Amino acid sequence: MTTDPGHPSVVRHPRPTRAELAAATDRTIPDVLGPGLAVLFVGINPGLWSAATGWHFARPGNRFWPALHQGGFTPRLLHPSEQGNLPALGLGITNMAARASARADELSTEELLDGAEILADKVARYRPDWVAVVGVTAYRIGFRRPKAAFGPQPEALAGARLWVLPNPSGLNAHFTPVTLGLAFAELRAATGLPDRRTA
Repeated sequence: MTTDPGHPSVVRHPRPTRAELAAATDRTIPDVLGPGLAVLFVGINPGLWSAATGWHFARPGNRFWPALHQGGFTPRLLHPSEQGNLPALGLGITNMAARASARADELSTEELLDGAEILADKVARYRPDWVAVVGVTAYRIGFRRPKAAFGPQPEALAGARLWVLPNPSGLNAHFTPVTLGLAFAELRAATGLPDRRTA
């Protein structure tokens, strides 16, 4: 990590090398968790960039952090390295499956089913108000809800209300940065959290 001499306030983070990315396969990264969160965001599983850096949604081109800001959850756009700031905002991150892979479709159905059970245990322990699964396909498989759509879900998870968001991966061409931000904003409005961009 270095500071840009031309812009001292801008922190530059080194990109993982190919060898570091390859070595990150099957690695796990810590959750960003705490008691009493307003929203626990649930990714599918860590990508190799995330596993190499230890930061959730770290791959360049992943739109989670911009969507989080555009949705009003954060007062400014956070870098993945700033994930530790989230619990103070009432937000957390975990994953359906813990092991890292190059692509989410490398996960087995069994891993997603097991992951949903582990997630339910975490939710029962930490008791967030809302659980937002970031990826409808993983939600459909892991929770055996083949017809689930985006948005609020009729069932609860260990007492928390459930919401399904689009996958923010840059590979998801069905959602633009604008429509992804609107999807996050819809969840924020449902939670009752203020729009922190205007605070």
